[in-house]
Formats: sequence, C-alpha cells, structure tokens
Amino acid sequence: MPHSYQDIITLFNQTFYQEFNTKLERGGDEPIYLPADDNVSYHRIVFARGFYASALHEIAHWCVAGPERRLLEDFGYWYQPDGRTAHVQAEFEKVEVRPQAYEWILAASAGFPFNVSCDNLQGDFEPDRLAFMNKVYKEVQTILSEGVPYRVRLLSDTLRSFYHTPELELDQFEVK
Repeated sequence: MPHSYQDIITLFNQTFYQEFNTKLERGGDEPIYLPADDNVSYHRIVFARGFYASALHEIAHWCVAGPERRLLEDFGYWYQPDGRTAHVQAEFEKVEVRPQAYEWILAASAGFPFNVSCDNLQGDFEPDRLAFMNKVYKEVQTILSEGVPYRVRLLSDTLRSFYHTPELELDQFEVK
C-alpha cells in the first residue's frame, strides 16, 4: 500500500485531535511544532514538504514531549543545525535515540522503511550511521520489552489497522 502524507495527517488527527488538541499539518522546508496561540486554537505538528518520513519523525518528537514541553515552540528543545562538529553530533545523537526509536516503531507499524537520521550533511566528518542505528535499535528493544508508551501505542495501533501490518515483534527491526 502506498504511503501518502494525506493518510498520515488523517490518521494522526483522528487519533489525537480530540484528546490532545493537536493536528498534524504539511509544511514547507523546515518542520516545526507550534503550540496553540491567540491565532490558532490547537497545537500543530508541521512536517517538511509532505514527506511521510518527516511526518513520522516529527510525530515521534511530539510523543517524547511531556505536557509542559508541548506548550513550547519546538518543545523548547535544543537543536543544532546541520554542520555539527563530532562533539556536537554526539550530543545530538544522545537526544535523538528515543524519538528515532519511536519513529522506527511507527514506521514498522505502517510498513514504511525506516532510516536513522544523523542529519549532518554539512559537518566536517562522517557520522557513524551504523553505530547510531544500533543505539536506536537497543532503545526499540527496551521500549518493546517494557511497554510502548500511550501515544506511540495509539498511533501504532491505528497505523497497523490502516496498513494491515502485523503486531510488532522485535524480529521486524533489523540494523542494516
């Protein structure tokens, strides 16, 4: 089944709008999370250019953010843009392990391919993508063994139902 951004928008909004006053929206070049304000009465997860993978990634960050962070633009998280040094890249990857594990769980639930995002094309070194993917895999393993958090589980169930994918098992996740 093809993966269209219109489907992920519809599925997300049907699953979360009522309970969390949050909608997923297609955006331009840069993704952003915007809390409700005087002009828009609901929170918005804006993903880049209609890319399905971007939608999953931004949703994963929303799933990590607690109630207080969901009241802050971009959840109040630190973000160092592309062009990071090795040290800054290591810090970036530390905070990206959990959201990318959630993203991988959601991608598997949708039958959509997952690739870790080192997100450093302009850096002065080549990040170790495989080592990072192994860290994300270990986090997926922990999440599946300890229990998938509520919002991730809700969307995972919705995606699995829509795309007719099987119940999640660790053997569906492969580092490559």
